[in-house]
Amino acid sequence: MSKEEKQLTKEEIKRMKMEAKEAEALNDLLKERRDKLANLQAEGKDPFDVYKVERTHTSKQIKDNYEELEDKEVTVAGRLMSKRVHGKAGFSDIHDRYGKIQLYIKINDVGEEKLKEYKTFDIGDFVAITGSVFKTKTGEVTIHIKDFKLLTKSLKPLPEKFHGLKDPDLRYRQRYVDLIINPEVRETFMNRTAIIKAIREFLDNKDFIEVETPILSPIAGGAAAKPFITHHNALDIDMYLRIATELYLKRLIVGGFEKVYEIGKNFRNEGIDIRHNPEFTAIELYEAYADYNDMMEITENMVAYVCEKVLGTTKVVYQGEEIDFTPPWRRITMVDIVKECAGVDFNKIETDEEAREIAKDKNLELKKKLEDCTKGDILNAMFEEFGEETLIQPTFIYDYPVEVSPLTKKKRGNEEFTERFEGFVFGREICNAYSELNDPIVQKERFIQQLRERELGDDEAYMMDDDFINALEIGMPPTGGLGIGIDRLIMFLTDSASIRDVILFPTMKPINQ
Repeated sequence: MSKEEKQLTKEEIKRMKMEAKEAEALNDLLKERRDKLANLQAEGKDPFDVYKVERTHTSKQIKDNYEELEDKEVTVAGRLMSKRVHGKAGFSDIHDRYGKIQLYIKINDVGEEKLKEYKTFDIGDFVAITGSVFKTKTGEVTIHIKDFKLLTKSLKPLPEKFHGLKDPDLRYRQRYVDLIINPEVRETFMNRTAIIKAIREFLDNKDFIEVETPILSPIAGGAAAKPFITHHNALDIDMYLRIATELYLKRLIVGGFEKVYEIGKNFRNEGIDIRHNPEFTAIELYEAYADYNDMMEITENMVAYVCEKVLGTTKVVYQGEEIDFTPPWRRITMVDIVKECAGVDFNKIETDEEAREIAKDKNLELKKKLEDCTKGDILNAMFEEFGEETLIQPTFIYDYPVEVSPLTKKKRGNEEFTERFEGFVFGREICNAYSELNDPIVQKERFIQQLRERELGDDEAYMMDDDFINALEIGMPPTGGLGIGIDRLIMFLTDSASIRDVILFPTMKPINQ
């Protein structure tokens, strides 16, 4: 055994001893807290028998209205997060939804027995406090305790007692602890709520109607993605968790709802990374008598509205880079961005074979066999390979090949392309929109072509939806449609590096697997 191996072994032994010591200390704390609970219950003071608290104010209300509340009696409630009580007096902090407020306790006000009881409280306990409001010499708003009540006994210490959250995944697995310890995490999710509220406000003000469509469906349609499959026992049929809301929302346009939107969960049985979670939140909206140009305007104006409403500015810093969401956003065709970033002009490529030669020269990664790829397939792959990551500032890439846009109208004046755009920020897609295809004959042909793609091995190709074709045959007016990934948008507006940082309970593999 080498000297380095011996040294490593000593370090490992030392680490194991420290972990054992920490585990023993934790077990002692757990026992101590359970003993305290048992004693309280024996005295008829079971904190879990408390049902309701009549609190008069929150921490924020007291701080915001200090002048009118000075020397007045208030009742607050929250989690005890620090306690500095020694001898006959001391200070503590409790946290509620809005922040923290300081407490001051003195034996002359509560008596010896009550002070002794207060000293037994642990960090993490929930308490109700009644007292008068004052400011300390340092100017901190404080409640002078007159009475208190234990509301909930915390039987486990918070992780910070043991050097914080060691496992990076623990923040996601135990989000409840993450929210207690990290105020910036709470702020992120408060902003998430405000962002979604602002989106609704923007659309409601424009006379859109919010609707709900099925999450379980006999067909997974509206996007190119792998679905989750389940089985309905009573009907004895396989069903899919929706991958998009598109086809149901278009049915509502057929039915006469001229402006509709839905904010809800979609599910895709695909990989997990910093940009993807199998369960995610999206908004889709559809407007009759509109096209993809109108959808560009709605997108940039809605995002700017949300930024101003929630953050007070359309300029945000994301991972050290300033992103300016001020309209108008940059607009560039897919052909032009590929020419700009890869040096290949697809306007000069006339055949599929020419495009395949370029794909070979560029060693392009493709979703299907090269011989099965068309010029449009390769143009799209070139953009994904060379163009996406260059799009830092908000940019609309528009006019996508017809091969990758089966639900989209062909471009006016050039039928190789469709009236489709995607919005990109920081090299990441945040939205997708079309001038919606409303010709049932062409739509059926596109679905049939997608079935051929599935036969060639593309398990993300669209399924045939006969009822949707039937709806189009009834008649759908010219329509613009838009989908935005809300989680990704929130990432940018809260400077969150991973999608897991903006989903309260992201999908995680069970620890024992």
